Amino acid sequence: VLRHEEFEEGCKATCNGPYDGKWSKTMVGYGPEDNHFVAELTYNYGIGEYRLGNDFLGITLVSSQAVSNARKMGWPLKEVTSGVFEAEAPGGYKFYLEDKEQPKQDPVWKVTLGVSNLQKSVSYWSGLLGMKIYEKDEEKQRALLGYADNQCKLELKAVGGAVDHGTAFGRIAFSCAKEELPSIEALMKKEDQKILTPLVSLDTPGKATVQVVILADPDGHEICFVGDEAFRELSRVDPDGDKLLDDAMAADSSDKWFAEHNMKKVSA
Repeated sequence: VLRHEEFEEGCKATCNGPYDGKWSKTMVGYGPEDNHFVAELTYNYGIGEYRLGNDFLGITLVSSQAVSNARKMGWPLKEVTSGVFEAEAPGGYKFYLEDKEQPKQDPVWKVTLGVSNLQKSVSYWSGLLGMKIYEKDEEKQRALLGYADNQCKLELKAVGGAVDHGTAFGRIAFSCAKEELPSIEALMKKEDQKILTPLVSLDTPGKATVQVVILADPDGHEICFVGDEAFRELSRVDPDGDKLLDDAMAADSSDKWFAEHNMKKVSA
């Protein structure tokens, strides 16, 4: 756990999806956000489950330790190719664990998104957003892209039809120099591409205010570019992160409240 934050109302840039109530954000990863891929886990109080689509296809980790941990815990593993195991997290999200020694740098190797037209998506992510193409396999209808050799990669994989985002509403975020944000926004306007949230400032109570621009690719995958300078201040590892999360979970009596009222948490 890198940091945990609680919010009393929905994010004005829909960071927690289209929900307008109390929510929390927990950042988890193998190291600081400055130089690691991290996952942002959002919890909307009162929402019991989300319908998953075919947009987010999984995260691949290189970690024999993760495979060992899963076996010790009795967590179900399915070998999908030699030395690569599929694990399903609570809620249905897929993780792919490579049974190799965990690298000293970030063990998160790639994030896989479903696309409806591989060429169109590669043109967007590479031609417009400037990602380097590391691999492209027309037969398997997949491509591997990234901004740097030592960073987590983005895999685009054709799903053989339309992309369904379900109701979970995830997004991918990148930090860049603050002065680049207006240029990114201007380019998208010039190319007549979708801008979900024009350049805006987002507040986090007691922490730095960051500027973001949020885009959507041809399949509606949400992409957030955030100003790096303020984000580095906002994203510092909080030594109290674990305790804040534990306290929030202990204080969350929503399951008890719903049970006492003979009601179920709503499905998004």
